Amino acid sequence: MDIQTKRRSNERKFTNWIELPNGGRRYLFEIKGKHGWSAKYIKEVDLNEEATRFWQEIYNAKGILVEIHEKYPEDKGHRVIVEER
Repeated sequence: MDIQTKRRSNERKFTNWIELPNGGRRYLFEIKGKHGWSAKYIKEVDLNEEATRFWQEIYNAKGILVEIHEKYPEDKGHRVIVEER
């Protein structure tokens, strides 16, 4: 798959992105949960649109980041940032 095809695919899958200083991009996709929580999926790619990093951020109903799940390049599992009370 060529760079332009990969870029169009990422642009379809992710609703927002920012250009990075290294020529790559950071793609963002947010999902709202049923109980006010949300999840952000974030994918960073290099200038060839090859994934360099991918992770998920979980936010509580107050918009506070409570958990991160780093998935790529190494799956580090879920890491709690803020304990829910």
